Amino acid sequence: MATTHGRRIFHTTPLVTPEAATPATGPADRVWAVARIALGWIFLWAFADKLFGFGFATPAAKAWINGGTPTTGFLKGAAEGPLGGLYGALAGNALVDWLFMLGLLGIGAALIAGIGLRVAAGAGALMMVLMWGAELPLTTNPFMDDHIVYAVVLIGLAAAAAGDTWGLGRWWARLPIVQKYPVLK
Repeated sequence: MATTHGRRIFHTTPLVTPEAATPATGPADRVWAVARIALGWIFLWAFADKLFGFGFATPAAKAWINGGTPTTGFLKGAAEGPLGGLYGALAGNALVDWLFMLGLLGIGAALIAGIGLRVAAGAGALMMVLMWGAELPLTTNPFMDDHIVYAVVLIGLAAAAAGDTWGLGRWWARLPIVQKYPVLK
């Protein structure tokens, strides 16, 4: 607000209380935060299990640290589907293994921390759609499976600014680089 006093113009800023500066979180915000943390854990767990072979989805002998490739088993199974040639060619490729593992780690960490949700949601949704394509043809539903649901939830997390509740999203959004490049929010 600007006020004049003679020739001088004084700019005044209304006082903002800390309560007004921090919006209250409602039930929906908390549900999105729980979904964000849970989905982040799914990505981080997949990373850890493929890296160390805890025996859940990956046996110890096929762990990445023991010389296994995190993409071979899943992508070799895609050979029967319509995109089998493409996915079969990617299976076991060192660059694809690194991109996949870095994706799992980065998306999981970003979701748990509540930062970079736009990038994490985009990368995660792309990963989920690619994994959905590797599953084709689906055996229990002609189109929908958990990969598509996860992709939709990831987009919802970014749209709802889910990192602001129980995460570092507000702090992250104030960083100069994030303000300069809002896609990083």
